[in-house]
Amino acid sequence: MCRQKVKMGLFGSSLSSSLIAVILVLSLAVVCHGGKTSTFVRKVEKTIDMPLNSDVFKVPPGYNAPQQVHITQGDHVGEAMIISWVTVDEPGSSKVVFWSENSKEKRHAKGKVSTYKYYNYKSGFIHHTTIRNLKFNTKYYYVVGIGHTTRQFWFVTPPEVGPDVPYTFGLIGDLGQSYDSNRTLTHYELNPQKGKTVLFVGDLSYADNYPNHDNNRWDSWGRFAERSVAYQPWIWTAGNHEIDYEPSIGETKPFKPYSHRYHVPFKASNSTEPFWYSIKRASAYIIVLSSYSAYGKYTPQYKWLEEELPKVNRTETPWLIVLMHSPWYNSYNYHFLEGETMRVMYEAWFVKYKVDVVFAGHVHAYERSERVSNIAYNVVNGICTPIKDQSAPVYITIGDGGNLEGLATNMTEPQPPYSAYREASFGHAIFDIKNRTHAYYSWHRNQDGYAVEADTMWFFNRYNHPVDDSTSTQS
Repeated sequence: MCRQKVKMGLFGSSLSSSLIAVILVLSLAVVCHGGKTSTFVRKVEKTIDMPLNSDVFKVPPGYNAPQQVHITQGDHVGEAMIISWVTVDEPGSSKVVFWSENSKEKRHAKGKVSTYKYYNYKSGFIHHTTIRNLKFNTKYYYVVGIGHTTRQFWFVTPPEVGPDVPYTFGLIGDLGQSYDSNRTLTHYELNPQKGKTVLFVGDLSYADNYPNHDNNRWDSWGRFAERSVAYQPWIWTAGNHEIDYEPSIGETKPFKPYSHRYHVPFKASNSTEPFWYSIKRASAYIIVLSSYSAYGKYTPQYKWLEEELPKVNRTETPWLIVLMHSPWYNSYNYHFLEGETMRVMYEAWFVKYKVDVVFAGHVHAYERSERVSNIAYNVVNGICTPIKDQSAPVYITIGDGGNLEGLATNMTEPQPPYSAYREASFGHAIFDIKNRTHAYYSWHRNQDGYAVEADTMWFFNRYNHPVDDSTSTQS
């Protein structure tokens, strides 16, 4: 609780008690303010899903044509790519033919195909093929659908891992398949600050919002997102809408559709499950955590993270980024304190190892925190208020992709001191690493022009340049 001492002698005995009350209120406003709650007012309108006959869901023509094509990093350092797609008429071939832009030599790799059933739904044939031994910073073309209808795509591999390697990440979360989802993805694609890889913080298709978790909505979402994720990797984080646990219809295996459709290179970082893992990309070390898997002491995720954090070599990858779904610092009344038990378990580690930034979703709005920590509290000491801490990460909630559930508009008041900026709008963000000391961050609301930045921050690296980078100190 904030307190302000008032010396009565300064005012004189004739000062009315009502005036003193006004002064006290003003003093409290100065001392206890949080950051900025945006004055931008988004037009209140219902979020509506795009109809299934929309062009963004179009099935590609041709017999057994590959659809829902998506890629993600396939190893720990960026020399491999996992290529995934679905065929519907028959299994077909899981072969991928690929070649670099400057070479006519075509290589190929074979993968595996699987299917799954969910209640009254049977999936198409889901292919996953990992192509390896790629050269860094190289454009590759790849072809899937060998033997029937072929489709060709391309991607660019990241630069070799190193401390001063610039790289630009996009940030998207809680996307869904509404008209607002389409605006978010379009806005990201047309942003002049071109993201090269999307860090996706969970909640993909929202298929579980439909009757019996209609898995046809996993298919439509895969076709919708293909226009981006077939050409640049999206780094996947599992959210609550990926759980798909519904015993009332006999579905008791959590994450079944997500696990079949979206593979990640979890074994490359010695993880035992695909829901928590790490990768290196350029000058960043990215740790993905699962808010909806066991994370208490001695659980596999806990033991993995305990061993993983000391492995991060900040002289090689100075930028330490963590992705999760449920935010730890949230000043909206939606999902308030849902991440609290995970915060209690892991926050001290984030401070110890000087994590630069944590990106989360879940709350369908935008928020950026100050660098704060709340690790002194031990139940009996009463030290339970977050404090500014330059060894702590900035926490950013970017669950504003645009799904059917709509915006979170109900905020806690007054804005708490740990909150630097918040706004109930849909959008995406860009994290642009310049070198080992500086990164430029910007958040872009869907209602603005493609180059407009609604919230920005220069990040100073916690390992190489740990000076105060709060926006209140920047001109």
